[in-house]
Amino acid sequence: MTHAIGQARARSLIHDFSGRRVVVVGDVMLDHFLFGRVQRLSPEAPVPIVEYDHDDYRPGGAANVAMNLAALGASVSLIGVVGADDSAGGLQQLLADGSVDVTDLVTDDTRRTTRKLRIVTQRQQQVARVDFENDADINGAVADQVKAAIDARCADADIVLVSDYLKGVVTSVTMAAVVQAAAPRRIAVLVDPKIPHLDLYRGVTLVTPNQVEAETATHARIRTDSEARDAARRLRERLECASVVITRGEQGMWVLDGSTTPATEANFAATALEVSDVTGAGDTVIGTLALALAAKASLVEAAQLATLAAGVAVSRFGPVAVTRDELLARLA
Repeated sequence: MTHAIGQARARSLIHDFSGRRVVVVGDVMLDHFLFGRVQRLSPEAPVPIVEYDHDDYRPGGAANVAMNLAALGASVSLIGVVGADDSAGGLQQLLADGSVDVTDLVTDDTRRTTRKLRIVTQRQQQVARVDFENDADINGAVADQVKAAIDARCADADIVLVSDYLKGVVTSVTMAAVVQAAAPRRIAVLVDPKIPHLDLYRGVTLVTPNQVEAETATHARIRTDSEARDAARRLRERLECASVVITRGEQGMWVLDGSTTPATEANFAATALEVSDVTGAGDTVIGTLALALAAKASLVEAAQLATLAAGVAVSRFGPVAVTRDELLARLA
């Protein structure tokens, strides 16, 4: 592989993850899995009857990003919005158990906490999903509280990460607050984007679209490295950002590092030995990228560590937090 990172350098960076201060801003959610068995169809309609077995709850969206960062050793402050409901309490407890600071999760009495209920049967087959959410943009006092938290937390942060799931927290006001708070200290701002908000991210340090998002944004298909390179260049020009990483599933990720002169461009192969579930893999990637950059890695080095972390994440079911020990073991 071009620009391959050495074992000693990789281990040094991973050990330097410890204590790095990361601010995560974005849409938090609770992933609810209902597991059961299907042995027959309903006589009332052509749908399976699921015999309930058990439930499992995990942090999702920006909350999963925060959990990954904490598991890798970071000191994490999470800024987002929840409702005044049981899902909020469950999510906050899971985050606290994962050593994520939930002080800046703002409660909005007018909306519900985003919860995604997935009904899963034998062999981890998903048969239905029910979404409980309000995705209107935050405003008024709630938006003011989010901005105040951004201003306060960025004052001593090493890096800022924005996780946008189009659930209302990431608005033009939110993004302006992030960029303005990070600028005086030249803190890097990373964004896991969504296409409808693309122009909100103008001027950030790094965006990490997946391949479908990059194709949609550039109106061009990506099947080869050269097409990935062209898409990354076009995105960088449109957003006036320093760098772009396009995640490409089993083909790895394309990296355009604009911090070097000339810019460094390369594809890094995926490292998964076995793929069980890709849910949350993008959260693992951007979390690892952010923490590696905070530890003074180059983007190329950070991308290689992120591919290793993603390989661990997709080998397990549902959104998971990859630990520092797991990443070190995968490196070996």
